Amino acid sequence: MARIPRVQFPGAIYHVMNRGNLRDRIFGTPEAAAAFVDCLWEACKQTKWKVHAYCVMRNHYHLAIETPEGNLVEGVHWLQSAFSNRFNRFRKQSGRAFQGRYKAILIEPGIHLLHLTCYLHLNPVLENLVPIEQLADFRWSSYRAYRRRDKAGRPRALTPQPWLSELGGARDDPEGWQAYHSYLERLVNDPKLRDAAGFDRIGRGWLFGSKAFRRQRRLDLQEQNVTKDWGGAELAEVARTKWEAALHSGARQLGRNLESAQLEPKSADWKVALAAWMRSHTTVSNRWLSERLHMGAPDGVSRYCSECKAGKRSAAQALMASLDESL
Repeated sequence: MARIPRVQFPGAIYHVMNRGNLRDRIFGTPEAAAAFVDCLWEACKQTKWKVHAYCVMRNHYHLAIETPEGNLVEGVHWLQSAFSNRFNRFRKQSGRAFQGRYKAILIEPGIHLLHLTCYLHLNPVLENLVPIEQLADFRWSSYRAYRRRDKAGRPRALTPQPWLSELGGARDDPEGWQAYHSYLERLVNDPKLRDAAGFDRIGRGWLFGSKAFRRQRRLDLQEQNVTKDWGGAELAEVARTKWEAALHSGARQLGRNLESAQLEPKSADWKVALAAWMRSHTTVSNRWLSERLHMGAPDGVSRYCSECKAGKRSAAQALMASLDESL
């Protein structure tokens, strides 16, 4: 059976999920779960994603994400690749970390998005990892971040509105989160209410929403079929165009000419700074950077950028900081 292509458009919302390879307990340690969440926030910085909810379980993850720039495929590829590389380095092994193609189910905004966030946040409870009374203590879920009183400590990409307002106009304040928690308690204690919310359908198929939403998305899919826009070569070309524009912009800010890059050392401070800045703000690959900036092997680019961010290349780090200030 042919795979359904990813339907992508600006502002699309998805339920993204994947499991560890061979159902391995890929997030079985706090360090692994923390590394994945860190990668998620890095991906959001690069793709401008909004995260409505997330939950990291022992052998799989769930995300409810919104893509303002319609870049699901590009972003998930970076997220999973970045985590897999770090995961393998930590375990001193090679091979894929995830079992295969991730699922990405289109979600209708509004009540259906609310039900998805409830489904994600209740995963640890329904899997008997924590009781509902201690859900805010579960570390690897957006629910814990939302319930923090200090909003300044909340990741910028986390977005509780407008789905929270589906609960009688609830707001992002203590009263609103208490109303949300009460709704979660009702869902836990009432299987019929979970059925009405579609818990048995949220992880199936390729879309979750009303009849009108499903009809419109099927039309989108038919249009993709006609135009052959399957999210492959076309999306890759869009990504490369973005990378090229960012590269030229950064080089101008540093007063450098890209044409002379091949004449300078592969680890020149300005090259390292520009590469590290690109990696922080786009989904650019090390191979592309190594070719465009003449920096040698892709692994070398990764090492130089890591050293720059860690402060081991102070001159490059200062140049990177100047690029951040120019944004």
